[in-house]
Amino acid sequence: MTAHVRVLVVDDEPQLLRALRINLNARGFAVTTAATGAEALSAAARTNPQVVVLDLGLPDIDGLTVLEGLRGWTNVPVIVLSARSDAADKVAALDAGADDYVTKPFGMEEFLARLRAAVRRGSVLADTPEVPVVDAGAFVVDLGAKSVTRDGAAVHLTPTEWGILEILVRHEGKLVGQKEILQSVWGPSYGTQTNYLRVYLASLRRKLEDDPAHPKHLLTEAGMGYRFVRA
Repeated sequence: MTAHVRVLVVDDEPQLLRALRINLNARGFAVTTAATGAEALSAAARTNPQVVVLDLGLPDIDGLTVLEGLRGWTNVPVIVLSARSDAADKVAALDAGADDYVTKPFGMEEFLARLRAAVRRGSVLADTPEVPVVDAGAFVVDLGAKSVTRDGAAVHLTPTEWGILEILVRHEGKLVGQKEILQSVWGPSYGTQTNYLRVYLASLRRKLEDDPAHPKHLLTEAGMGYRFVRA
């Protein structure tokens, strides 16, 4: 699965860059590295990576600014690396469009598992399974084409946002538990990361609901999970 997957690794620690390059190359990834935010944005435009690993503490541009720059033109999965373990920092990164957040120092095997999960999420948009078009009134979800339109205009979702929306739409009318969504979209080790869901549901509502503060379609069942209804 990893053969020829293009990874951009952005970090200003030479030893970490070297370790990641060696480990990823050994597993068949095609690795590009950058040590500054400016290099990262240039390399991303040049190589069109399939996943980005981004340190927040860069010497020239703040990592969140780099992330926002990427999100201006690509929905590539982004894994944020940071020495900051505060929950507010994680939420800020997720809110800016990160798909995952890894706190330094980290174990290489866990990191590689998260990277593989991010690659899978990114490839989801390229898959073409069967199935229906779901018209919720305010927006239309085409499960076969992996696309969403609102008032006839395409809505750009990140792979993670799509993953959450898809599982809810496929279980239309049914409560989908927080743990089920987390493990389906992020992987088996994410069952307790409920702050991820809050951030992404808020983003989906901003993009899809007429009144995000009073959603009609993407409903929260407090403490349990979420439900999609056509309303």
